Order: sequence, then structure tokens, then C-alpha cells
Amino acid sequence: MKIKYVVGIDISKDKFDVAFVLSQLDKTPKVIASRKFDNSKKGHLEFKDWCLKKQKEDLPVEFVMEATGVYHEKLAWFLSDNEVPVSIVLPNRAKAYMKSLGIKTKNDKVDAKGLAFMGACQSLAKWKPISKAFYTLRELTRFLEDLQKDRTSMVSRLKGLKHKAIVSEKVMEGLKAVIEGLDEQIRICEQEIALAVAKDPELKKRIGHMMSIKGVGLLTAVTVAAETNGFALIENERQLVSYAGYDVRQNQSGSREGKTSITKKGNAHIRRIMFMAAFNMVTYEQGQFKPFYERIHNRTKQSMKGYVAVQSKLLRIMYALWKNETDFDNNYGLRDKSNQSKNQLKTVVAA
Repeated sequence: MKIKYVVGIDISKDKFDVAFVLSQLDKTPKVIASRKFDNSKKGHLEFKDWCLKKQKEDLPVEFVMEATGVYHEKLAWFLSDNEVPVSIVLPNRAKAYMKSLGIKTKNDKVDAKGLAFMGACQSLAKWKPISKAFYTLRELTRFLEDLQKDRTSMVSRLKGLKHKAIVSEKVMEGLKAVIEGLDEQIRICEQEIALAVAKDPELKKRIGHMMSIKGVGLLTAVTVAAETNGFALIENERQLVSYAGYDVRQNQSGSREGKTSITKKGNAHIRRIMFMAAFNMVTYEQGQFKPFYERIHNRTKQSMKGYVAVQSKLLRIMYALWKNETDFDNNYGLRDKSNQSKNQLKTVVAA
């Protein structure tokens, strides 16, 4: 373990706590200083100056923060723009590390210290923003999701209104106008998503790899890419499954075997878009997904478990296509255009 400074950052909407730690060879990391800053442009500049003053030796400085909704993003971009190494860890990984240290107290200051110790003791991957287009795409896909939910709600209300004993024509006209307005906004939003992808050649290429799976449309591929920031925080399939909330919760004690279920402690936007993709693939018998669904359904006697299994499998395949920059072959599994990692990719499909 090399001698270096590590700065742990626990961030929230308005503030972020910082622990400035010295990592030494074969010694417990030492906290040099700690402080709280405003999560604003002014606070970020003050944080930068403060770190420079604390760096009294000619040692490298690394920054570690937790992925906290969207609140960490501005500071992460600020650090990246200043060309300093920053690592962003998933919440479940940070929590597991804190638990391994036996730390029971939980507050912002303690969490910042824990993140700093994590960076000092582990070799963390450095965060590399792939494209600012992902942030625009995520806003667009989430806005589209809200529009679709609102439209479904208005359509249901309109249908219910028609069955009432006394129908208000004004209300009916108003609902129809709202639905028409939502349809127009949905159309505009879909156009903006397609345009954003078309403007970024690298993104367009990788989205195309995921869409090579027959049944995966533009919106499904873009939503998955945007919600994972181009899989930038994902190191393996297991992590991806956990991030999306498809990891299984065991319910077993002694000889008792209870029902198992997915945790759903993950990105709900991914699960929502993957449900429709999986449903369509099973319904229209695309590739290997219908037989796979039937095997799960026959074993568990629960159709939803079959669909969830298809969702998880499909998501893992999309991840492999993105990472390996290859297309999907419905007849032979995954086909690697560069003829590398072919066996590994086929294993992903067969899993």
C-alpha cells in the first residue's frame, strides 16, 4: 500500500462531509482533518482550496465518494474537470465495508471517514465519465416515464367516467385535452432521445449493440445505459444484478425453507423498462427467451418468477454486449466481432 492522501466524501443534497486521511505503509490510516462544505459551486471551490492547504507533502491525493442518487454528480464532475482521481462506489459496497470494520455508529462524519479508509486500504477503480449525454438522456427517459404514467392514469379516469350515471362533458373534454397534450409531449420526448443518441457516435454504436437483440428497442437500451451511466460503476454481472434490484433474498432458517424473492433494492427505472422488454420477448417467442421462461415457470409454478428471470438474463446479456462491443446472434448466442472472449460471452448466454 503506497503512501498517499485519501479524501472520503459523504454527500447529500445541500452539504457534504469530508475526511482527509493519510494512508501509510503497514499502518492504520490517519485522519488529518475533517470538515463540512456546501454542495454548491462555491462550496466545491472552497473544498478544492482546503485540500490544497492540507496537502503538505508531495504525495498523491485520491477522492472517494458514494453514489448518492444524483447529489454526488456535480462534485464528481468538478473533480474530474480538475483532473484529480476520484472513485465512486455503490452504496451496498460502502455499507459492506463499514460493516466489516465493525462500525455501528452512522452519521455523515463517520461515513466520510469510512469511505476514506476504504480508499486507503483497497484498490478502487477510478471514475471516468463516459459522456455528458448520459445525464441528458437520464432526464429525458425519466421524464418520458412520468409522462407515460400520467397518460395511463388519465386514460383510466376517462374510461371510468364513461360508466358513471351522470357524465360531465366539461370534465370529459378536459381529460381528452390532457391526454392529447401528453401524447404530444411523449412524441417530442421520444424525438429528443433519438436525436441525443444520433449526435454521439460512440453512444450510438454501443446502443446499437444492445438493440441487436430482437425485441430490445431504442427506449429500453437507452434507459439501461442512462441509468447505469454507461455501466461505469458496474464491474461484473453480480454487481449489475444487485444494482438493478434483481438479487435474490433468501428466506431460510434451519430446516424451514420460505419463499425467495428479489430484493427490489435497486434501480426501479431499470426494472420497469426491462419488464416490458421481457414480456414482449416471451409473448412473441424471441430467440431462447421463451424456453428459458418456460423452464423457470414449470419449476416454480409462478409466471412472475419466470418473467423476472428473463429480465435479469436479458439485462446481463445487454451488459456483455455493451462491454465487449459485440452484436447478439439469436442462433448462436453472442457473436464477438473481434473474435475475442467468444467462450466467455457464450457462457453469459447459457448461464
